[in-house]
Amino acid sequence: MLDNSKRAKVQEGLSIHWHTFWAMARKELTILSRYPIEFIASFGQVFLIVAIFTLAGLMFSDFRDPTASSAAPAQFSYSGVTVYGFILFMFLSDTLWSIGYNIRHEQIQGTLEQLYLSPANKFLNLIARVISILLWTGLASFVAALLMSSMIGHLPIKNPLLGLYILLVSLSGTFGIGFAFAALTIRIKEAAQTAANFLQFIFLILCANFFPFSALPPFLRFFSRLLPTAYCVDAFRSAMMGFPPGFPELAPFEIEFIIVTLFGIFMPIIGYRLYRASERYARQAGTLSGY
Repeated sequence: MLDNSKRAKVQEGLSIHWHTFWAMARKELTILSRYPIEFIASFGQVFLIVAIFTLAGLMFSDFRDPTASSAAPAQFSYSGVTVYGFILFMFLSDTLWSIGYNIRHEQIQGTLEQLYLSPANKFLNLIARVISILLWTGLASFVAALLMSSMIGHLPIKNPLLGLYILLVSLSGTFGIGFAFAALTIRIKEAAQTAANFLQFIFLILCANFFPFSALPPFLRFFSRLLPTAYCVDAFRSAMMGFPPGFPELAPFEIEFIIVTLFGIFMPIIGYRLYRASERYARQAGTLSGY
């Protein structure tokens, strides 16, 4: 009888959490759908980014498909390097803005303080933002991959299951970065926009999203090896390209696999703890609603 009572309470708690999560996720999707011009403009921005970085990279590229003849055009390796790197860059970039900087929007709108005055689950509030990223960024990345492939040639897909695993744990770690950046946003407020732009640029260069790591100067490759996201990019595109000669570039794949897995497991935990600590500080200091 006691077990049935406990089971009923657990089921009731799960039901409440599910309805809370769905309500928050639906709120994010509703906001996204209420700005159709911004939605269309975002697609246009993706096309511009693809065109600018792809064409600029092609002017300086000298990559060769190791399975092709020396006279063949260098399309195989360059396509895999840029497309798979771009996909991870898209998710990281949108995470910084959709999870991290959106906290700033809620501060300005005055809804963040109201949320923390309610009994709503704060963790679910962060997780619900992930839904819009997965849907919108996933769609944008798919369209961008098709566009880039049409511009620079065939896209190799060699180890889809291994690539999918690396992508999923990389996204998990990336969302953890978003949680940590949300914590930073609460503390630095208006300067968060500048910080997001700066971090985008840093990750774009050090993670070598549009070019191989060998193109970086040695002193920059040293800093790349300090970033788990760089190993995510290297492992993901190396696996999807079928581990061509010279890939992965930063470390043996077994080591990169461990780094990426640990990053995907622990970074969300670290990011969420940082967010709760920052939120608790803001509540005690009375600055949660200030902007």
